[in-house]
Amino acid sequence: MTGSKAFTAFASTVAQAAGRPSAFAICFVVILAWAVSGPFFGYSDTWQLIINTGTTIVTFLMVFLIQNTQNRDGAAIQAKLDELIRASAAHDRYIGIETLTEEELTGLRERCASRAQVSKLDEAREAADQAAAAADSKAREAAKHASGLPI
Repeated sequence: MTGSKAFTAFASTVAQAAGRPSAFAICFVVILAWAVSGPFFGYSDTWQLIINTGTTIVTFLMVFLIQNTQNRDGAAIQAKLDELIRASAAHDRYIGIETLTEEELTGLRERCASRAQVSKLDEAREAADQAAAAADSKAREAAKHASGLPI
C-alpha cells in the first residue's frame, strides 16, 4: 500500500471512529477521571498541564485528519455531481465551478436563483392556465348536460 493510500485509510478509520458515540463517551470518562484526580494532585500545574497538552495534541492531529477526510468527501461529491451534469440535460458549463472565486460563485448563485424565480412564475402561470381550462371544460360539460343539447 502506498503512503498516500495508507494515510487515506488511516484518516478514514480515525475520522469514523472519532465520530462515534463511544469515542465521545471515552473522552468524557477521561476528562471526568482527570477532574476527579485534581484533589489527589493538589490541582498542581503538572496536573493542569497534562490535560492541556493532551487535548492540544489530539485537537491538532484531528484537524488534519478531519480536513483530509472532508477534502476527499468533497472531491468525491464534486465528481459525482459533475458526472450527473455531464450525463443529464443540465448545462456542462457548471462542471468545474468549484474553482471559481467567491464573487464568481455568488454571481452564479444569484443568476440561478433568478432563473428559478422565473421558472416558478412560468409554472404558476401554466398551472393557472390548466386550472382555467379544466374549469371551462367542466362548465361546458355542465351546461351541455343541463340543456340536453350538444355544445
